[in-house]
Amino acid sequence: MKDKQLHIISNGKMAIEQFCDIATEIHPFVTAIHIREKQKTARELFQAVQLLIEKNIPLSKIILNDRVDVAFATRVRGVQLTFHSLEVAIVKADFPQLQLGCSVHSYKEGQKAKMNGADYLLYGHVFSSQSKPGLPPKGLEELAKLTELNIPVIAIGGITPENTRLVLEAGASGIAVMSGVLEADDPIAAVKSYVKEFNNGEG
Repeated sequence: MKDKQLHIISNGKMAIEQFCDIATEIHPFVTAIHIREKQKTARELFQAVQLLIEKNIPLSKIILNDRVDVAFATRVRGVQLTFHSLEVAIVKADFPQLQLGCSVHSYKEGQKAKMNGADYLLYGHVFSSQSKPGLPPKGLEELAKLTELNIPVIAIGGITPENTRLVLEAGASGIAVMSGVLEADDPIAAVKSYVKEFNNGEG
């Protein structure tokens, strides 16, 4: 299970400076750092990326949620597109240099995203999640079906070190985590506990 991806996604709750401080500590252990701050303006998002750059986080690890314009202007790795974003095919045609992730909630949505040129899928929520209260989890069965589309699938939602291996065994290319790391007392220890599961329980 080595070479699996670990994505960390900002939760929109903490000051961006605090998120950047945590990101600075953990980035050597993660694949990608997503700035998912729906309330922030383009200018604020641009400044957030600059702050990460100042802290020596590689552009190749930074992904912006939704905002293609800021992603293009800052030359980050890519953009995570959601149901209200521009269509994947449009972004792919006009911004071929950006890696495009697409958030999906079903096999059918995954098929469409792949057909339109998405580079990977972000699928969830797999397990019960505090960020999605009252919504039933999607479970592992649909996740396993999605992975048959032959496109990388990153699973999100209620993923802990204890259930990480179940997700990877279902065929996911990696996992995305928010509170499991960002709200941990020791974010570095939390990240390492996920990475340990990638390595079959070895440190």
